[in-house]
Amino acid sequence: MTLAEVLRGPLHLTGTKIACNRGACSACTVWLDGAPVPSCMILALDVGERKVTTIEGLANGDVLHKVQQAFIDHDAIQCGFCTPGMVMSCAALLERNANPCEDDVREAISGHICRCGTYPHVIAAVLAAATK
Repeated sequence: MTLAEVLRGPLHLTGTKIACNRGACSACTVWLDGAPVPSCMILALDVGERKVTTIEGLANGDVLHKVQQAFIDHDAIQCGFCTPGMVMSCAALLERNANPCEDDVREAISGHICRCGTYPHVIAAVLAAATK
């Protein structure tokens, strides 16, 4: 069983989306020891003692992570299917680089497929979150 299947199935964490199930769309992105990974490509057994952070674990209680809030503020959410993975990759970018440029954001979301085309809004949201 993949990590994505365990998260959605037995753990009932619905934020992580399974779309392509082959690592091509990044909808299932989670953090594994702080690094964004496509969870559909990780066998659950291989996780071992490493820390998994999902979109559900990004907020601090009822207080959204600054990237989550920026996605709302900048209309970076359309259908919402790609949003959890996109947020996880963008939040990881800000963990690594507190002051990213537009090209940094583009690189962070380069593996994500958004059929609604929210990319310009995502870039604006991440750049705004970086200033907070």
